[in-house]
Amino acid sequence: MLINVHEAKTQFSKLLERAHAGQEIILAKAGKPYARMMPLAPAAPKRRRGRVKGINDDAFFEPLPEAELKAWEGR
Repeated sequence: MLINVHEAKTQFSKLLERAHAGQEIILAKAGKPYARMMPLAPAAPKRRRGRVKGINDDAFFEPLPEAELKAWEGR
């Protein structure tokens, strides 16, 4: 939908609702496309810091097995 800025000023609330509902609205100045109103992309769900399933938090503080220590030390 193409709408001139002057008309958009008088119908801003209605246009905002249309954009929120998914309609793309092109704002024009003197009949030339100038800007676009469109809905925002849905927000990505927040990631939670914490545990990974199947990982034992206590294992982090346990000493490494001898074979792994040797591998890290290049022996």
